[in-house]
Amino acid sequence: MGLTGRWIAIQSFKHDGALHRSWDRGYVLENNDDFIVIATKKAKVVESNGRRWFTKEPAVTIFSKKEWWNAICMLKNEGICYYCNIASPAIIHKSFIKYIDYDLDVKLFPDKHVRVLDEKEFIHHGASYGYSEDLNKVLRYQTNEIVKQMNAGYFPFEDEKIREYYNRFLSEISKE
Repeated sequence: MGLTGRWIAIQSFKHDGALHRSWDRGYVLENNDDFIVIATKKAKVVESNGRRWFTKEPAVTIFSKKEWWNAICMLKNEGICYYCNIASPAIIHKSFIKYIDYDLDVKLFPDKHVRVLDEKEFIHHGASYGYSEDLNKVLRYQTNEIVKQMNAGYFPFEDEKIREYYNRFLSEISKE
């Protein structure tokens, strides 16, 4: 049976296989060969150190299955803020979406300003986990490509499409 229209949990790992962070559930809006789209509202998040918290803003998250990224599209009062994790392509395993988080992040603010984040963390973990030269090339390439996509307004960085997904989510869960 397909995942669309179901709730699924999300797990983020580090390069060494250690669980980094988990979300209790996201509602699957789309699952195709290229990506998984989920929506959340007040999702419970558990950090590797046991800290628990709930997301503040509703969000639509797109997990790429082929490219090295996932994008959390947070619907804030001032507009949509995109937080893109440079991460392994997502897989679905049992009842989880799983991926490896590679620290580098790119944020697109509602005013369309783009900022690359966590460079020091990426360098530190690259050394401590022993990222290969090939992996570093892939991650740097993907970071540059995401910046280009953000600046050009290409999917998934399209406000109207994200609002459509979120409105569909609200409509579908109101029927539950």
